[in-house]
Amino acid sequence: MHVTLAEELMLLSLDDESGVAKDAATAAWAVTGGILAELVLAERVALDDGRLTVTDRTPTGEPLLDGRLARLDAWVAGRRAGRAKAADWLTKDRSTAVADAVGRLCERGLVVEERRRALGIFPVRRYPEADGSVERELRERLAATVLHGVEPDVRTATLVAVLHGTRLHRLAFPELPRRKVEPRFAEIAAGDGAAESVRQAMRTMQLTMAAVIAATSAATTAASA
Repeated sequence: MHVTLAEELMLLSLDDESGVAKDAATAAWAVTGGILAELVLAERVALDDGRLTVTDRTPTGEPLLDGRLARLDAWVAGRRAGRAKAADWLTKDRSTAVADAVGRLCERGLVVEERRRALGIFPVRRYPEADGSVERELRERLAATVLHGVEPDVRTATLVAVLHGTRLHRLAFPELPRRKVEPRFAEIAAGDGAAESVRQAMRTMQLTMAAVIAATSAATTAASA
């Protein structure tokens, strides 16, 4: 089964049994970045120096991506020339990206939605695993690439780049300290051997993801202070 990068990131985040997202706030940035990265790989969007351009409006055939492509196209059209910044789009899209990615996983039968009320009052939704085959293949692929030196394909390298940019290494390898895997993540994320356009996009995605997370963390810290 072919799933999108955003769905793969969501699968890594969701606890198989409880259905609760681990590192939920940061994972939301990763999922949002995964959708954008997939559109770049599909050659529907160009990412240059942190700015976005829609280069092809042709649908990809994947509902999660095509819905975003239409919204992104309208958003870019409403911005002044050169002002469509990736960081601004990620900030705007983050509020709905997780729900849409989880919804797609439910449609595929990979997770199931459970609704309950915390303290008998507050509605809570959780998404435990229903079919673990896709996540198992994903984790095996990441292990082969990161731990055993197998050369990754472009999509796997991009997935690694997003995880590295958001510092979510432990979602892929929860039992290993980050210092054990981070050097290999960084090596893969550098994009050596990839086409120049892909390498530049991967680098820009990393910098953009790191920047928006840092800005959000700073704002949260200032507000709490």
